[in-house]
Amino acid sequence: MPALVRNRSVPNIVVSNADYERLTDLATASLERLPEVATELLEEMDRARIVSDGSVPANVVRMGSTVTFRSDDGRQLTETLVYPVDEDSDAHKISVMTPVGAALIGLAEGQSISWTARDGRSHRLTVEKVRQ
Repeated sequence: MPALVRNRSVPNIVVSNADYERLTDLATASLERLPEVATELLEEMDRARIVSDGSVPANVVRMGSTVTFRSDDGRQLTETLVYPVDEDSDAHKISVMTPVGAALIGLAEGQSISWTARDGRSHRLTVEKVRQ
């Protein structure tokens, strides 16, 4: 586990049981191919509060959510969080198996998180709006 991942800020997150099961399976299957992101996603799932599928608050990022967030460089982005097979940068669909995608899952509006990009640089984002 890279030390830089362990040093990031980690807010409380909420994940549905269905997302937890599918994301844990996806991350476990990706450990050899994408070890950093897979490990990060598994750590997110380990610390998440798991709730029934209908009990995730509407303002929490889950799979399929469209989320508007502000990055530490001041840019505002709107992306839909998807599984890797549905990733499409032209359509603003970001995979949960990217560093920023793994950072977004389970966050509520107003929460911030630090995350580490593939180039090793640390970033921070704040969730502004979540649409289901």
